[in-house]
Amino acid sequence: MKTKYELEYTLNTSPNFLFSRLSTPEGLSEWFADDVNLKRGKFHFIWEGAEQEASVIQKKSNKYIRFHWEDDEDQEQYFEFRIHTDELTGDVALLITDFAEEEEKDDAIDLWDTQISELKQAIGL
Repeated sequence: MKTKYELEYTLNTSPNFLFSRLSTPEGLSEWFADDVNLKRGKFHFIWEGAEQEASVIQKKSNKYIRFHWEDDEDQEQYFEFRIHTDELTGDVALLITDFAEEEEKDDAIDLWDTQISELKQAIGL
């Protein structure tokens, strides 16, 4: 059974700029996958020739976007990018919510760490 986990990364960039990297095929292909296409309202993520399809199930501009993998039978599972701005410091954090099998969780977190390094590089941090 998959369990939910959350990760937080501080990114010193504007929520608007960050959101474009989280919610558009162009932005996502800069760091998340080798290529990303939008077909009939669904995102197609391509890694080394393998393709996975996801649909957006919730979205609020410059705040969050939630995806559901089409091949995941559990409708309760998703992955989400949420942007949080600290009211006092103005720091911008990216909160990632995802699900993984307990024995795969560490690998999943390592993968997110790698992806976020790519994101930081793509936005010049």
